[in-house]
Amino acid sequence: MSDWPKLDELKQVLDSDPESAAWDGDADGTRLTRLLAAAIATVKDDVGAWDDLVDVPDANLAQAALRAAQLLAPPVNRAPESLASDPIYARLMAGRHRRFAIS
Repeated sequence: MSDWPKLDELKQVLDSDPESAAWDGDADGTRLTRLLAAAIATVKDDVGAWDDLVDVPDANLAQAALRAAQLLAPPVNRAPESLASDPIYARLMAGRHRRFAIS
């Protein structure tokens, strides 16, 4: 079992100053804090039927959330729909879907 990525880990991936609080947004839920929360929500949604009371992310899901945040961060700003086309994100999510889209 693992845990969702933390803000310091995202800052490291984005090559942001880990000591700088300028982009944290801890007090008002903005910037990197909001970005990380959105990435985690995206992974939970992609898994499907996620229950916060019983489900715990494994290492792949935690890394997928970090990858999603990296892709959603400026200057990349990829749309959430295009995350599945990212080979790293897709590989991390492989075998972890509980529901599938019906075409």
